[in-house]
Amino acid sequence: MYKKLSYTDIEQLKQQGCTAADWNAIRVQGKTNISSVWRCRFYGQVSIGYIKPQTRTIDGIPMEEGIFDTTLFNCDIGAHPVIHRVGMLANYEIGENCVLHDINQMVGDEQNKPRYVWINVMNENGNRAILPYAGMTLAGAYLWARYRQHDKLLSTLEEYTRQARRVSGSLNRVGSNAVIANCKTIERVAVLSEDYEPTIIRDCIALRDGVVGYGCNIGMGVMAERFLLGENVHLEMGARINDSVVGDNSTIARCEVGNSFIFPSHEQHHNNSFLIASLVMGQSNVAAGATIGSNHNSRTADGEIRAHKGFWPGLCTSLKHNSRFASYCLLAKGDFPAELNIPFPFALVNNNVSENTLEIMPAYWWMYNMYALDRNAHKFAARDRRQKKYNHIEFDLWSPDVAEEIAQAIKLLELPPKKFEKQLRLIENSRRKVVILKKEEAMQAYREMLLYYCLHTLVEYNKGTIPPQLSTGSRRIQQWVNLGGQVVRECDVEMLIEQIECGSLPDWWKIGDSLYDLWYDYAKDNATHAYTLLRQLTGIRSIDQQQWDSLMERYHELQQLIDSRVASSRVKDDTNPFRHATSDSEAEWEAVYKPSK
Repeated sequence: MYKKLSYTDIEQLKQQGCTAADWNAIRVQGKTNISSVWRCRFYGQVSIGYIKPQTRTIDGIPMEEGIFDTTLFNCDIGAHPVIHRVGMLANYEIGENCVLHDINQMVGDEQNKPRYVWINVMNENGNRAILPYAGMTLAGAYLWARYRQHDKLLSTLEEYTRQARRVSGSLNRVGSNAVIANCKTIERVAVLSEDYEPTIIRDCIALRDGVVGYGCNIGMGVMAERFLLGENVHLEMGARINDSVVGDNSTIARCEVGNSFIFPSHEQHHNNSFLIASLVMGQSNVAAGATIGSNHNSRTADGEIRAHKGFWPGLCTSLKHNSRFASYCLLAKGDFPAELNIPFPFALVNNNVSENTLEIMPAYWWMYNMYALDRNAHKFAARDRRQKKYNHIEFDLWSPDVAEEIAQAIKLLELPPKKFEKQLRLIENSRRKVVILKKEEAMQAYREMLLYYCLHTLVEYNKGTIPPQLSTGSRRIQQWVNLGGQVVRECDVEMLIEQIECGSLPDWWKIGDSLYDLWYDYAKDNATHAYTLLRQLTGIRSIDQQQWDSLMERYHELQQLIDSRVASSRVKDDTNPFRHATSDSEAEWEAVYKPSK
């Protein structure tokens, strides 16, 4: 229960250097210890939770519980606060056990006059803008940004967000156990935090108009404006973010990201990298000096880059709008002079300046980069430290959306020469030659990859035993959507949109329930797809035990192939004489490099 200050309380606060525009507008909880509030200035309605005179240890540093040297205006402070030297704390709701320390100002909107600031994702022209709220999922945000042809969908989602903001409040709240310290300016930012997944914000220059997800860590000179962060996102070391969505388990540092939508497990932590007006669909890594989306080819800033998951542009890579890349495209270092549309997943793409050609080696990862491929298959799930897990994420690179990209690439490579040459002219917007390297080997590699996907998926689904008749007589679902990390059949996305437009999903919470149902069904949908595709690849109408045993032998052969190529990749590193050049002895080399195996 909260109560007004007594005459004794007011006099004690005055003696402790506090002032108030109206002492009757201040309320305290129960037996709150007034002796822990010093040199504060109160304006408007202020509520203070229970304070106990005790010292808490924050990252090994003792800090006294209470409110000191702070100006408060229209604030609701939760129990056990540590609020020290905040120049202005206005229009904010602060959860329990929060630490606010050395902040110049932390200001939110007036509750009766909320601001609705749009995030211009994926394009600088604003025509993919979304309106965030605290708790928005990546799938919901992507649905809004991607399907712009559905006017009814857009207007409905906008109303749902305004409704959510009315129910849960504006972006002016900080969850429990958050730590915010040594920051210049925080304005209209919701900070989601819990005791088991606290969010930490330190040494930031400015955060404005955004949502910080659970378990995020932001610090060391970060500037962010108009943003939405998923869970366990790290922004650090001078990163500059604007008009962007950053997915769960991502790290961005020392670089600039603007007008972009980034799916989970994105790494971009090197100087001079630049990601503008781009959709990057996760499990990605942007190297130093990469300028992705820096060059516009129209007279206005309205271009886009679309990169499916596993996107890996090399050092100092420069791309032009509009370009599109299949999953797991590895771009060699260089300035790519024209727009690109790369339909080959797991490809190495090279700008051969001396020959003035664009070179593409499809299935490069499977043939020559197996160590990285195998590492990627495990590291993303291993790095997932989320507790809430509001966003559903398919971490396995062997997913149906990628399998369909491989199947389409095989069809393209199998075209007759004249039709194939015609298709190659659609890969780069230039008159120069496009060269496909190791075409036959790539086709064989793609077939191996598809077979491995099918068997791997069915083994995981049915624990290695013969699968049930999942799809006898049914056709293969070929259209899949990566919906912010959650892989969904396109027909289900279309149904979801119809349900939103007709009002059967009346708010964001019901949309979230529907997405959960799709996630619950995904394992079976994925296995059904793999089983149907397997029958088509093998020509087997119905798989019996003997056929399954034969397929398992082939699966183990493919697994042995993977293991041998992973090992050979590492052997190449270990036997490279230049890798030993910086060590004066074998013992030194062993000490430095062997633990990394």
